[in-house]
Amino acid sequence: MKLLFLIGDAAVGKMTVGQELMKITGLRLFHNHMTIEPVLEIFGTFHTAAVGRLREVIFEEFAASDQYGMIFTYMWAFDQQGDWDYIAHVQNIFKQKSKDVEFYCAELVAPQAIRLERNTSENRLKHKASKNDLSFSRRMLVQADEQHRLESYPGEVPFENYIKIDNSHLPPEDAARQIKEYFQL
Repeated sequence: MKLLFLIGDAAVGKMTVGQELMKITGLRLFHNHMTIEPVLEIFGTFHTAAVGRLREVIFEEFAASDQYGMIFTYMWAFDQQGDWDYIAHVQNIFKQKSKDVEFYCAELVAPQAIRLERNTSENRLKHKASKNDLSFSRRMLVQADEQHRLESYPGEVPFENYIKIDNSHLPPEDAARQIKEYFQL
């Protein structure tokens, strides 16, 4: 079993690159909005506990399956201990269920101006209904950049299997291909 954390700031292209990576590797994509959007629809607001519990069930059941592996997209705030703890927690779920689990981490980076353009992309708006309020989504992106450090420092990510890609001017297919080849997935 393989678990690839696909991390990066808001609108950097995690889901889109993940979709392309799924096409060429056999890994299944679990982008973070797959749990956020239904919870927003049901509760009318972000409900942290419900999102967390849904993710737990997905991780536990997937880790116990005979699937090849999973891509999980995550916006990792490196200045928040809770995010470090969450990554370790997800790894532990997989370690408990699968003896031969392999962990990978691919970090995507791009400047805010490019991410603000991507924030309005058709694919993003199609799969993330909460992003359709463009002014709110833009404010959240800028606010996240101001409040948290969402790009790692050199040598900071504690994964043996790690790659950092500036995908500012890189088509998603090319970024996915780089990840596949680098990790030999």
